[in-house]
Amino acid sequence: MRNKVTKAIFPVAGLGTRFLPATKSVPKEIMTLVDRPLIQYAIDEARAAGIKEFIFVTSRGKGALEDYFDHSPQLEAELRKKGKDDLLEALKSTNMESGAIAYIRQHRALGLGHAVWCARRLIANEPFAVILPDDVIAAETPCLQQMVEAYEETGGSMVAAMEVPVAQTSSYGMLDVAEDHGRIVNVQGMVEKPAAGEAPSNLAVIGRYILTPDVLRNLNKMKQGAGGEIQLTDAIAQEIEDGRPVHGVRFTGQRFDCGSKAGFLQATVAFGLARDDLRDALQDFLKEIMHVDQAAQ
Repeated sequence: MRNKVTKAIFPVAGLGTRFLPATKSVPKEIMTLVDRPLIQYAIDEARAAGIKEFIFVTSRGKGALEDYFDHSPQLEAELRKKGKDDLLEALKSTNMESGAIAYIRQHRALGLGHAVWCARRLIANEPFAVILPDDVIAAETPCLQQMVEAYEETGGSMVAAMEVPVAQTSSYGMLDVAEDHGRIVNVQGMVEKPAAGEAPSNLAVIGRYILTPDVLRNLNKMKQGAGGEIQLTDAIAQEIEDGRPVHGVRFTGQRFDCGSKAGFLQATVAFGLARDDLRDALQDFLKEIMHVDQAAQ
């Protein structure tokens, strides 16, 4: 029987320079998408997949992120006093029980592989998930839950996969597929940000992973890869070379790259339109500005 996946690593040490000046004082991960910070979407997805222990790999200047998950007795008392039970209920999802959350510092920006490696002592010898909060995925069944269900079938290491246009393959880690079973593919290689025209497929790795502790042992020996960073992709590819299985999961859902301004705006519109309390007003506004734009042309 396979060990259950109950731990997740959230690499949140980045400076968020693409969102300056906003991220000068506000960590990117608590920038608000509709009415919840990006990190809350990641936490909610992890909880739905059965994650019990949450490990954040942070850096200097992320104090607001840590405070976000703390209890706020004064605020809760004020809301209770005013009878605002709906807001009190909303706050519950932001609270973490003592011992459920841990913070590890990444002192040097050496890449995603290095960030994951920083959490190795808290993972020990268990399978674990990695969630990149920049990738927000709207799905009826949360993406990580889909992956956990697939992992229970296959074991091994696993990445979320999405088909991308050929012109965009140089922006992703790309899968070399050995066998395609539809929802699940067997992977025989991975290439991080291949040159134009050199990608082995159009299946890109998206920011969700379920990994075995062997990947951490690979990271112990890793040298700098693409971009001068320690690449998580290289450590997963080493699993294939060592004869251990790696799978890709074509998840059902829509992924938004909230690490980019355009992606963040697209997600805001999509999530706003999905809300019963916001849909009508937002639709009316979008129709109005589209009408004005067409008239101007």
